[in-house]
Amino acid sequence: MNSSAVKLSFKLLLILFLIVSSGRALANNFSFEFYSGTFNFELDPGSEIDFSGPLSSTAVQSFYHKLDQSKYQPLLNSLLAYKEKHQLNDWIYYQLIRKTAQLISPKAENYHRYTLYKWFLLSKSGYDARLSIGNNRIIFYVRNDENINDIPFFSIEGNKYMCLNYHDYGKIDFEKDKVYPVNVDIPEAKNAFSYKVTRMPDFKPESYNEKEIQFSYRSRPYHFQVKLNPEVENIFKNYPGVDFESYFNIPLSRETYHSLIPMLKKNIEGMNQKKGVDYLMRFTRYAFLYQTDENNFGKEKRLSPEQTLFSKYSDCDDRAALFFYLVKEIYNLPMIALLYPTHISMAVQFDKAQGKSIIYKGQKYSVCEPTPQDRDLRIGQIAANLEGLNYEVVYQYNPSEGK
Repeated sequence: MNSSAVKLSFKLLLILFLIVSSGRALANNFSFEFYSGTFNFELDPGSEIDFSGPLSSTAVQSFYHKLDQSKYQPLLNSLLAYKEKHQLNDWIYYQLIRKTAQLISPKAENYHRYTLYKWFLLSKSGYDARLSIGNNRIIFYVRNDENINDIPFFSIEGNKYMCLNYHDYGKIDFEKDKVYPVNVDIPEAKNAFSYKVTRMPDFKPESYNEKEIQFSYRSRPYHFQVKLNPEVENIFKNYPGVDFESYFNIPLSRETYHSLIPMLKKNIEGMNQKKGVDYLMRFTRYAFLYQTDENNFGKEKRLSPEQTLFSKYSDCDDRAALFFYLVKEIYNLPMIALLYPTHISMAVQFDKAQGKSIIYKGQKYSVCEPTPQDRDLRIGQIAANLEGLNYEVVYQYNPSEGK
């Protein structure tokens, strides 16, 4: 074959390769570890929209329409498929969207563009998400029907929209700072977003660390090697103050559960129900150091049960949630949460009430104090500083009703 023929063959092969691969060669492929799996997605170059000018309603609307006209669907399909496969609650799914937006448009490089991608992807996933702007700030909201008590919101026609990026701006007053809504019609964005976390991700077993936890019960020492995952802290880093039902029902992750619950069950084997609950009460009370949230974090912060196991310090909210979880998992007894002006405690319904009873809706409950007090309280005893104080039952758990 002469040199001219070789050159012609090479050109033909090159043209054929470009034709075959033209639809994919220019696409950007991304991949990152997300808890138990790897999330892979492809971003069409047309979906990389610039946003570098002044922040305005017109600029936001232009960004949306350009991205909406691009080939974004494969990315959205990948997100929704991963959500379905791993059964992600809305809050965990939002963490997936955050990491995806971070890869497309890093937060530190262009905060407005990063937020716009989060808003677009959450909206296209079917959630009623909104934006407001003002003073060069972009505020990201989502419709929520739950009782959230510590982040800003606004209402439209009886619907409440909670701010998802309040933590990025610190303590500011969005009304005084004059932020205005950006009107963009997104037909898919219809659903309310839920902050309930009813299933923790299945982290990879090798991503866990072991922590020794110990306490004494009736002069006998007990030791636990509990597996804990540092990613749990990241999941709940900006988690808001949800209602007590949602808070109390945050579960442990799989490896943590299997490193703790079977051991607790083994330790209370042979004890009657009252002694078993007493054991769990004192485990929750004495296996962890107490410190107020103000001293520990500088602000009010509720820890999930797994965070309480992980943290060096915890307060009464954290102990109440952990105690509730342990009693529910091991005995599944009816319980109520008692909220005092500066304290929260628990009460459990036994076949026969112990000590001074709390009567609620015609049923007798025995106080089980999961937080250290001035004296070593038994089941049915109330701390002296709480005697006679008004309290509110903020959560009732009835196993027969499943809530």
